[in-house]
Amino acid sequence: MATKDGPRSANPVDTHVGSRIRVRRQVMKMSQEKLGEELGVTFQQVQKYERGTNRVGASRLWRMAEVLTVPVNFFFDGLTGEHKYDAPEFAEGDQTPIVYDFIKSSDGVALATAVSQIKNKAVRRQILELARSLAKDQDDDE
Repeated sequence: MATKDGPRSANPVDTHVGSRIRVRRQVMKMSQEKLGEELGVTFQQVQKYERGTNRVGASRLWRMAEVLTVPVNFFFDGLTGEHKYDAPEFAEGDQTPIVYDFIKSSDGVALATAVSQIKNKAVRRQILELARSLAKDQDDDE
């Protein structure tokens, strides 16, 4: 199927689903090889799913949700734009694209994992305030 970017371009929805697969796999500290074994595919196929190069079929997505212990709709969270298959949209002012870009990075996954393990809500809030303060200081310096 060709998109407006060319016949071999990944569809934005497939790319979004793939990034959600990658994030969840990394949060679970699961290798591509292990996920591939669970799904009955090669790690190269998992790589293609994560990049959005290959589309994940319905039954495989269902199995992936079981393996990654998330509901199927997890893979579509953040998408809007009903009936607009060619491009996902985000609500105006939505920070979702920024969050996805960050969480796809190794630092983002490591930070999210570490912070989520902190049980004390007040400590998590202090970390958030520290990050906001550092970001503000950086903006003031520029």
